[in-house]
This record gives sequence, C-alpha cells and structure tokens, in this order.
Amino acid sequence: MQIGILGSGLMGGTLGTLFARAGHGVVFSYARTPGKLEQLAAAAGERARAGTPLQAAQGADALLLAVHWSRLDDVLGQAGDLAGATIITCSLAMDAGNAGMVIGLTTSAAEVLARRLPQSRIVCAFNTVPGELLPGIYRDRRTADRPSLVYCGDDAPSKAVAAELIRDIGFAPIDAGPLRIARYTEPFALLVGQLAYEGAEGPELAYRFVHIGA
Repeated sequence: MQIGILGSGLMGGTLGTLFARAGHGVVFSYARTPGKLEQLAAAAGERARAGTPLQAAQGADALLLAVHWSRLDDVLGQAGDLAGATIITCSLAMDAGNAGMVIGLTTSAAEVLARRLPQSRIVCAFNTVPGELLPGIYRDRRTADRPSLVYCGDDAPSKAVAAELIRDIGFAPIDAGPLRIARYTEPFALLVGQLAYEGAEGPELAYRFVHIGA
C-alpha cells in the first residue's frame, strides 16, 4: 500500500517508519523541525520519502492522521480534497497543555473528524499504545502472543486496511465496532498513557484482551 503520514512526530514518525519497513510506500509530511521529514525518510529506507501534506494525500491508499488536536485545521487545509480517502486517526482531542481531553464520552475526536470530512472514511486506531512501544513490538512481530490493539470505524474496507497495518507492525487487531466506540477507546488511551508515563517501569506498555475459556 501507499501510506501518507499527516503529522511526523513520535507516533507518525515511528508508525511511518515501521510501515515502510513492512513493505509499504510512505510519504512523511507535516513536521515542526526543518529537515526532520528528510531524516525520517532516509532512516525508513527506500520505500519512504518526504513531502507536503498534499503530496502525502495524493495517490495514498490510506492516510495516518497523527497531529495535535490544535493543528487539525492546519494540516487538513494543506492536505487538499480528501473525499473518498481512508483516514486512520490516532489523534486525541487534548487541550493545549496535554492535561486533559476537550472532547469525550458523548462524542469523540474521531467522530468530530468524520463530521468535518463526511466524504472520507475514518478509522480510529493506534492511539491506545505509547509510541515508544512500537519498535519493540515490530521487532517481536513473529511471536504467537501478540499484544492487542483496538480500532473502530464505520466503513468495512477502510477497517480492513487498518487491520492489515496493525498486523504488519506486530499487534493483534481487535475490531471494537463502529466509529462511535472511539468515545471509549480515546479515554482508554489516557489510562494507558497514565500507566505508561507515570508508572515506574517506563512507557513500553502494551495490553492484551483474552477471552477466558475460549
């Protein structure tokens, strides 16, 4: 697949790198630091390149939206017409100080994005695990006991794309249902973050859902 990365910070940069190493074409875009996109592309290998949000969106089979909530309007404005695009969002609706969520329980960041882009196909994924965890999960991706990663959305083909990418980097995809379930997965991401960043053992924290007796 061809994957466009809208937001190349910790999550976008790491996921884009792993997607490229898994064999997908990747265009990194939208970074604060000059030269970072080129550095990411060089480190990710020959399947990756740097570009603008518009270039990342053109011809992409899927887009990864990985920007701070305050930058949403800016990056979407630069990406151009996204009608029909599959957009996998890992962006949480955090306040300016990243101290709490500005949207939750009665709606979600993913649903707000879907209303903003009614002709796009939105999937919520990758925001329930710390970015620091991802390289280790990819390295151990051939293990039988993969950690879980939940995702949700309303469009079946786009969810299948997300599930493939989740498997490619080493997780077991868990279909949590329609996009409205992001109202619960997004706050769950804050629980994971609390345990990862405030706990004593560091941020490389994963989770696994198990059906007892299955």
